Amino acid sequence: MFSRFNGWVCGGAMPLPRIVPVCQSFKTEEIEDVPGHVLREVGKACRAAALPKGAKVALAVGSRGIAQVGVIVRTTVDALRECGVEPFIVPAMGSHGGATAEGQASLLQEFNITKESMGVEIRSCMDVIHLGDVRPGVPVFFDRVTFENADAVIPIARIKNHTTFRGSIESGLHKMLCVGLGKHKGAQSMHNFGLEHFSSLIPESGQYILSKVSVPFGVAVIENAKETPALIEVVPGTAFAEREPELLAISRAMMPRLCFDELDALVIQEVGKNISGTGLDPNITGRYQTSYMADGPLKLKRIVALSLSEETHGNAMGMGMIDICTRRLAENIDFKATYTNAITATRLDRAKLPLVCATDREAIVLGLNSSPGSENAPKLALIKNTLELEKIYVSEALLPDVEKHPQLSVAGDLIEMSFDEAGTLML
Repeated sequence: MFSRFNGWVCGGAMPLPRIVPVCQSFKTEEIEDVPGHVLREVGKACRAAALPKGAKVALAVGSRGIAQVGVIVRTTVDALRECGVEPFIVPAMGSHGGATAEGQASLLQEFNITKESMGVEIRSCMDVIHLGDVRPGVPVFFDRVTFENADAVIPIARIKNHTTFRGSIESGLHKMLCVGLGKHKGAQSMHNFGLEHFSSLIPESGQYILSKVSVPFGVAVIENAKETPALIEVVPGTAFAEREPELLAISRAMMPRLCFDELDALVIQEVGKNISGTGLDPNITGRYQTSYMADGPLKLKRIVALSLSEETHGNAMGMGMIDICTRRLAENIDFKATYTNAITATRLDRAKLPLVCATDREAIVLGLNSSPGSENAPKLALIKNTLELEKIYVSEALLPDVEKHPQLSVAGDLIEMSFDEAGTLML
């Protein structure tokens, strides 16, 4: 598609600012022994739930890149087996994985969640049943394999701010039940009512499922700014409504951020669905692009993205939030997966193609050239992705901000941005 593309006129050989490595410090509480913790807590909850021997239990696992998710799932399997029940694993991913059973199983495989590694079956299917209506005309759908074959369901979910709406319950246990296990049809149905209604629809739909399906408990994961598990809590199904808002508040307090007020350009080395549902987390960039969520607090003039992550498999959902990208990013877009995701989410704007530059260098130059007021001392930050923010690079003009911020420290010398012969950034 881009074979004849020769690049964008981006202002000639503009000198780029020197950059310096900077460390951002955040809360870093973490669980030292994840397998031991999960084995103990899940075993305790399983015994308290008094699941009958031989009960078939579906473990609902999503597509987000939860740290150590394979370890968490495998240890949960082991704990359940010790209690005499028979677990199996189902993908709870809504429309992800190209909205196919094979695609969703493949995503689990990337997390080392397979029949061989987990010791249990992976049952991936896109068929759903209509459980009923949570409101008049608002249907709730649920994974058919789980409903027809499991005596109980245990969701394993990361509790985190959503990228497109605000509420007391956002991404987590309730959303895993009603959107993840709703599969493509359920996710599409939910999104058709508009993301502005998710703050009430997700809790209501999740509670509706809890009234129809046995959910003895869920495994809730909160990660710290280093993307390692800081808290893993086994929450009884009867306590989802009360406990999940409290866990979300804890998660928000641990979130990383960019510790600046204003940037002329943010350069992101990779974006993708494994990093955020929108490829790049608007909770980090401050750019939400919705009429019902205010941007901020970071004032960001330009976003430049250099590549898609390997793990996203071409799904470039969220690229509409980017101003400028490279040809190597554009050439790796799987438009079918991206458009399926965008249409399901009813966010066509997030699948729009940014301006495309032939090389990394041209993209960065255009980002600065097109940013008003950045001619003399451009304020630029360069990050790997919106998950990994402990070590970043910033331009020389931001050094005064670094020196006065208690969470920032210089971690090296000023260097020139270097590129290989193809114009690809070398760091």
